[in-house]
Amino acid sequence: MASHPTSEARPARAATIHEVARRAGVSHQTVSRFLRGLGPFRPDTVTRVEAAIKELDYRPNMIARSMRTRQTGVLTALLPSPVTQMPTPMLAAAAEAAHAAGYFMEIAVVEGPAEARSRRARELMGSGRVEGVLSLAGLPDMDDQPKTATSGALTIIEQFDDDLRGLGGLADAGALREIVRTLADWGHRRFLHIQGPEEWTSARARREVYEQTIAERGLESHGVVGGDWSAAIGYESIRALEDSSGVTAVIAANDFVAMGAIRAAHERGWHVPRDMSVTGWDDIDVGRYATPSLSTVTVDRAGRGRGAMRRLIALVRGEEPPSSAPEPNRVVLRESTGPAPRP
Repeated sequence: MASHPTSEARPARAATIHEVARRAGVSHQTVSRFLRGLGPFRPDTVTRVEAAIKELDYRPNMIARSMRTRQTGVLTALLPSPVTQMPTPMLAAAAEAAHAAGYFMEIAVVEGPAEARSRRARELMGSGRVEGVLSLAGLPDMDDQPKTATSGALTIIEQFDDDLRGLGGLADAGALREIVRTLADWGHRRFLHIQGPEEWTSARARREVYEQTIAERGLESHGVVGGDWSAAIGYESIRALEDSSGVTAVIAANDFVAMGAIRAAHERGWHVPRDMSVTGWDDIDVGRYATPSLSTVTVDRAGRGRGAMRRLIALVRGEEPPSSAPEPNRVVLRESTGPAPRP
C-alpha cells in the first residue's frame, strides 16, 4: 500500500497578500499599493504592514504578477569579480530595500574588463527577465536610465573599480585629516602610517592625506610602512619599530592592521594608549569589543547600497529618484587613542 505523507511532512504554505492584510488590519489593496511604493501611508499603517510581512515571511508571487502586469519583480546587482571581496554590507542593504519594495534582487558577477560588464548589462536590460540593473562599478558608454517598454532601468554608482576595489565615497580619506589633527591637539608629534596595498585607490588616498596633514601641521612622520590590509602587516610593522623611534601615534590603513599593531605593542610592553595611540579604518564589529576598543572611521556602506537600490526602483517605476545621500565617513574615537605620553 502506498504511504501518504503526514501533515508534518508537507511544506509550509506560503502566506498570501490577503493574510498579510488581515494581520495588519488593512485592505489587500493597501498592502498591494505598499509593496509597489504607491504611498503616501500613515506611519502606523506602514508599521503594521511591515510587521505583518515580517511575521508571516511574506514573499510576493512574482510569477503571477509577471503574467498579470508583465512585470517580473526581479532586479539585478551587477559587479566585477573577484567574489572573495564581495561588498556584503552594501549588497545586503540593497537587497533589503528591494524586498521592502516588493522586488527580488539577484547578483551577477562579471569577470573581465568594464566593456564586458556593459555588454552583460545591456543583455540583462533587454532580456525581459529583469526590471532593472544596479551596477556597482562603471559601465563604459552607459548612464542611468529609466525603464522603457523595451528595456529595464539602469543605475550606476561607481563605488568599485574593475577588480572590486573601493572608489568614490568608499575611497574618501578626508576623515584621516581629522584623526591626525585631533592627535596633534592631544600633544602627539611623531607619527607612523601603516598603509594598505598601493594598487588600491583608498590606500593611496589615505597615505596622501596623512602626508599632507603631517606637513600642514608641522608634525614629524617616522615614515610609511606596510602595504597590506592584514593584521600581520600591522603586527610586523610595530615589531620592527626601533625602540628609539619616538613614535607615539600610529595611523593604520584599516582595523585589521590596527589590531595587529596593538598586539605587537602589547608584546613589546607598550601600553595603548598610554605609550602609543593607534587608529584604524572601517569600524568592524570586533574592534568595538576589543581591549582597548578601537578608534576608527565608520563608512556608511549600507547607506550607499540602500540609496542606490531606491534610486533604481524609482527609475523602474518612472518616479523621481530620491535625493538622500549616505552618511559621510565619520571618525569614532574610543580607548585606543589618548593624550601623548609625557616625556
